[in-house]
Amino acid sequence: MAAGGTATEARRPKAALFLLCCLAAGILPHRLAGLASLVPSITLTLLLGGYGLRTVFLAPRRNPVPAPASAPEADPPDPPAVDLVVAARDEEAVVGRLVERLAQVRYPDGRLQIWVVDDGSEDRTPERLAELQLRYPQLQVLHRGRDAGGGKSGALNAVLPRLQGRWLMVLDADAELQPEALERLVPYAEAGGWGAVQLRKAVVNAERNLLTRAQAMEMALDALIQQGRLAAGGVVELRGNGQLLRRDLVLACGGFNEATVTDDLDLSFRLLLDGTAVGIVWDPPVQEEAVTSLAALWRQRQRWAEGGLQRFFDYWPGLTGDRLSAARKLDLACFFLLQYVLPLLAVTDLIGAALTGTAPAIWPLSIVAFALSGGGILQGCRRPSEGPALPPMGPLNLALGIVYLGHWFAVIPWTTLRMALLPKRLVWAKTLHLGDQGAEAPAGPEPEEGDLRSQAS
Repeated sequence: MAAGGTATEARRPKAALFLLCCLAAGILPHRLAGLASLVPSITLTLLLGGYGLRTVFLAPRRNPVPAPASAPEADPPDPPAVDLVVAARDEEAVVGRLVERLAQVRYPDGRLQIWVVDDGSEDRTPERLAELQLRYPQLQVLHRGRDAGGGKSGALNAVLPRLQGRWLMVLDADAELQPEALERLVPYAEAGGWGAVQLRKAVVNAERNLLTRAQAMEMALDALIQQGRLAAGGVVELRGNGQLLRRDLVLACGGFNEATVTDDLDLSFRLLLDGTAVGIVWDPPVQEEAVTSLAALWRQRQRWAEGGLQRFFDYWPGLTGDRLSAARKLDLACFFLLQYVLPLLAVTDLIGAALTGTAPAIWPLSIVAFALSGGGILQGCRRPSEGPALPPMGPLNLALGIVYLGHWFAVIPWTTLRMALLPKRLVWAKTLHLGDQGAEAPAGPEPEEGDLRSQAS
């Protein structure tokens, strides 16, 4: 399966070059006199503000997946087979609840299999899975050694050749689907010619604390933006949990990349370059737990930031070639500038201001970006939604969501600096899922979030 060893070796110089370019772009405007120093920022503001306005507010949105039927069809035609796939390591606290919930997902007999990859668990996960297999004949279990390697991607690659369904849905160990989700989603994917479909991620523990509430708003904003990008002819990205994939297309592009820290983002670009249509739906959602501490959030977002940059570094020649339309290239360029370049420019702009004794120059773009994000949070959280209720939109919650998004202005620069300067090795980092115990567990330090994480050697 896709290993990407050569790409891994080349990432550090690419990250260094990216860092230097952003540093120069943030400092050079301070060499210009007077209002001329604002010309680059205003130019970017007009370009990216227009893109954001169209994506967040002007793109048409509807939920193309039909609402759940009041009663299942009496004699439905045989639908394509589906495999629900979960990579699990040391998940004894939640694996029983997970299998029980997945067994409640409605789909015609014989057309649905549940696969759990026990990825070297050292707790009672294997014993719990053996007990569950006696109760649920559709449950299949694959055991891997603790040192098999590859993290979540390795676990998914190990089970991929054993799957028989036309579709597979990748889920996390804390995932929950509505019982009718597949009955609605698979016909939509088949009729629309989609090769992959991502479900909106809905946070189940939004009211635990301010941090989980802010993450619930962020997930609504993310789904809103993705729908806007798709409606405008842009690119949709997979989000790992709740991604429905056509198995033959995943195999055709090399499976899951074991040399990346975010298998979902990497797969998104490989499917894109192969011409696979990827969709996004608002309802039905996939439900998951948000991390509950700042330390866990910091680790998680570093991984997301690093994986996001890695895919651009790895696939840049294809993204700028003739395989993508002009609309998709523009979408990717604007997204890259807003998500990865803007935070770095904001920091280097402050450095330039301090060195030259001049006023900051990037503030028009930053203000517009935060304003559009706030508008997106407001619009997303006010949409009719299935699953857990979204946070109500009042001034305090809206302010919380906007301020919370500022963490990316620390995460992106720090992660880029680390990628540019430090050698890396891929390490499995366990995420603890507490499930129903989470509501009773005291807030405190959490284990590292993520599946694969890049660390200094």
